Amino acid sequence: MDCKEFYGGIKFENVSDLDLRQTLDCGQSFRWNENPDGSFSGVAFGKSVRAAIEEKTLLIYNASPKDCKIWSDYFDLELEYGKIREQISKIHPVLSEAAKYAPGIRILRQEPYEALCTFIISQNNNIKRIKGIVHRLCECFGDRLSDGEFAFPSAERMAGLTADDLAPLRAGFRNRYLIDAAQKVAGGEVQLEKCRTADYEEARRELMKITGVGVKVADCTLLFGLHRIEAFPVDVWMKRAMDKLFPKMEPEDFGEYAGIAQQYIFHYSRMHPELFD
Repeated sequence: MDCKEFYGGIKFENVSDLDLRQTLDCGQSFRWNENPDGSFSGVAFGKSVRAAIEEKTLLIYNASPKDCKIWSDYFDLELEYGKIREQISKIHPVLSEAAKYAPGIRILRQEPYEALCTFIISQNNNIKRIKGIVHRLCECFGDRLSDGEFAFPSAERMAGLTADDLAPLRAGFRNRYLIDAAQKVAGGEVQLEKCRTADYEEARRELMKITGVGVKVADCTLLFGLHRIEAFPVDVWMKRAMDKLFPKMEPEDFGEYAGIAQQYIFHYSRMHPELFD
């Protein structure tokens, strides 16, 4: 994807199949907030930026040209979502409808350790509260950036903390899981990059070495942090959706792009609660 510099940041032209609200506010990332003008401010990879779309141009304000690849990868701009949507829409009529409902969803390529931690925090939680906990975690333990925002703390930084140190986050039982994750990642007992290319079940087992990480959190980490787009996380919403809308179907029935299908289904289900009355 061609990247150009403009006064104030960088831009990617001729971007299709990307809606910032659908992508940044659908529960895959918790560090973005919408501005009154429809742009989104957020922090990723220790960089604080504002993203906006004008016609088919993605504008990343406060970004440097040397970071073009970071943002192209982050928004997954090289993957042809239109073709994927056409392919997976043949699997089931409801999936076809879900894909048409939110064609602007893309799977973000997030920093793996951040994705791991945020989905540990997501357990038995809602998006608003998750965002609050993540914000407090960054504010308390992340590096302060030039604009006053905070980077996500590293595993090494968090490994030196205790569960009691995380009390200000108000994350409850999840504090213990976060510390265990930090210590195992920082100490090399859990190798996140290995999970990027390992056999899927092996990658899942690697993540599940961490206390409190079950199948759902492992699958979310693999999908949103390591871009394993065959991952199909099943939470309460997805279980209801599968039972009601896709009876007798299993995650593997959605094929190599199951993770993209999952996001279409997840968003569609959340936006249509009347389907489950």
